Amino acid sequence: MTKLQLENSEIIVGVDFTNNNRVNEILAKENSCSILLYPGKDNFNLSIRKSSELNTFMGNNPHIFLLDGTWSCARKMLRLSKNLQQLKRMSFDNKIVSKFSIKQQPKSHCLSTIESVYTVLNLLKESDLEQCDTKDFLIPFEKMIEYQIEYFLNSNPKNYRLTTNKEFVPK
Repeated sequence: MTKLQLENSEIIVGVDFTNNNRVNEILAKENSCSILLYPGKDNFNLSIRKSSELNTFMGNNPHIFLLDGTWSCARKMLRLSKNLQQLKRMSFDNKIVSKFSIKQQPKSHCLSTIESVYTVLNLLKESDLEQCDTKDFLIPFEKMIEYQIEYFLNSNPKNYRLTTNKEFVPK
């Protein structure tokens, strides 16, 4: 879903990217800067940096890597991918609550990948480093959640065990 919302993005499937040809090709590009969006205390924090600092940090031709998966899977990807461990890291102070009510986040400040991208794009727009319109960016995500909840609440009993509790409680 995030890929469909972002021009000039690509999906590279895997768990250990250490020897992934495409990832290493991107990392080796001259005059570009590769950055990993990943939570952490010592990261470059987009929320509190000045535009001039952000511009220097991002460089001329930034490539932002996102680890898309469950939180435990993302940790595993980073642990195994020696090349991604070497990247500069950025994060942000989350000021929104995840709308991903059908899936429990490990902590209240955690977001899904698409919500994180939405936040980063808005922070980059505030610093005049991005010009994309994010007004409707989360609509597909919100519609997916609505559909999943509706299906769960109004599903055909043949699709579920008879003991399924039809009460939906957001996580």
